[in-house]
Amino acid sequence: MSTATTMPRADGLSRLAQELLPVLYQHRLLTADQLTRLLRPTATTTRYVRGQLQVLQEHGLADAARRRHNQAGELLWYITPFGAETVEAGGELPVRAYRITGQAAASALQEHTLAINDTALAFVEHARRGDDECGPLSWDMELAHRVRDGNARHGDEAWLTPDAVLHYVRATGDERMLLTFMIEVDRSTMSISRLAAKLHSYARYATYVPQPSPAARGRQPASGGLVQEAWRERYRAFPRILFVLTGAPPQVLARRAADVRALAAADPRIARAASRIQVGVTSLELLQLHGPFAPIVTPVLGDATPTDALLHTASGKAPA
Repeated sequence: MSTATTMPRADGLSRLAQELLPVLYQHRLLTADQLTRLLRPTATTTRYVRGQLQVLQEHGLADAARRRHNQAGELLWYITPFGAETVEAGGELPVRAYRITGQAAASALQEHTLAINDTALAFVEHARRGDDECGPLSWDMELAHRVRDGNARHGDEAWLTPDAVLHYVRATGDERMLLTFMIEVDRSTMSISRLAAKLHSYARYATYVPQPSPAARGRQPASGGLVQEAWRERYRAFPRILFVLTGAPPQVLARRAADVRALAAADPRIARAASRIQVGVTSLELLQLHGPFAPIVTPVLGDATPTDALLHTASGKAPA
């Protein structure tokens, strides 16, 4: 079973406190319950985890914000700049450009961030029930992927930024399959047209071939002339795309899923990329209840018969 990367032992910090730091660094904002389920899944209460979070707070390594619209005053935990520097000094995780602030931790983005982490947690908890592998550090939030050449800043149309990219090892008999999912979470706050626009961006990324800069044109590329899609530099196969809906009754989510399918079918770019991308939509509640490998996922392209997160083809075989 995968476990969280630990920091070098420091005076006054327990093993759990050291495990908490990289998880907070990578996943931005979590509840004590989420952290307990990630790092101490057999615990019956969150008391010990909460105690270690308070130790980190006393050391200036972590801090907490009150959860908005929560009468119980639940705390949401995040890493401080000093905590981030401590993790980065360990050299065991890629350095993240994004640093969460107290203002961001207290903002309206709370519930969206928690829903992303709940989605990933559903994969982690399912992996623990068998021989699969998916651990506390198996997903990254908001990794930027360029989908257009030219000068552009993160956040504009030149970049595709999934809510999370999650890695999962699926064990079936003697075979082990490395899966990558690009995850988009919608709490029923985003317009259907915006969801369809995100899918359009995935189709762009699937076919995007970087063009050489003007200075490099005419020179022989180091690859010997090979021109290929940008995603091949990062992934062995194009990731499966999973839209996870929540925040509304099941019948409302079903209508949203049907609307996404309809808009996707009407988009010529998505139609041209249909043979290259595998896209499904499900709900967070179904994912938590049944896990990703039950028939809870509706394909966005083609036949709407529910399948699992592998997005099996009509022949019954999962694409690579």
